Amino acid sequence: MSAAEPKVANGAPLGLLAFGLTTMLLNIHNAGFFGLSVTIVAMGFAMGGLAQIIVGIMEFIVNNMFGAVAFSAYGLFWWCLVIIWWKPLGDKAAGLDMGWFLTVWGIFSLVMFIGTLKHARSLQVVFGTLVLLFAALAVANFSGSATALHVAGWIGIICASSALYTSFGTILNHEYGRHIIPL
Repeated sequence: MSAAEPKVANGAPLGLLAFGLTTMLLNIHNAGFFGLSVTIVAMGFAMGGLAQIIVGIMEFIVNNMFGAVAFSAYGLFWWCLVIIWWKPLGDKAAGLDMGWFLTVWGIFSLVMFIGTLKHARSLQVVFGTLVLLFAALAVANFSGSATALHVAGWIGIICASSALYTSFGTILNHEYGRHIIPL
């Protein structure tokens, strides 16, 4: 790298943190612990959306196509979800339309999971559980089943936990200059 080229930090831990925190909060709701509130919507807009989009741009800069597509797309997913929840636009999506919305994101996530097969095992767990989460959420929306939504919530909590583990492990491994957290 020449002196003129800027050095860009690895944005992935921030993107995984944003994804993990937002997914955790939403899925604690989906598991039935509390209702949908402005806290989830705000987290979805700021951390789930904006932070991941910023990280996606950072990944484009360092020519990491997988990271660029993943973080940008999931950041925009969160913005779409916030718009869906925004009441002034009309009734919240539910049932078939939301089921199909989640299905197409599940298909995208499956393709991204296949891309993780050359990456760290922890990232495979994040994307593997994300595919299961989208499938469970689609079933819950197609069926209208509260039980299916609660099951999806628990899958989402596992998915979010794996993203947070990967984020924290990446940060700590970098800070200590060695692999102290297995990824």
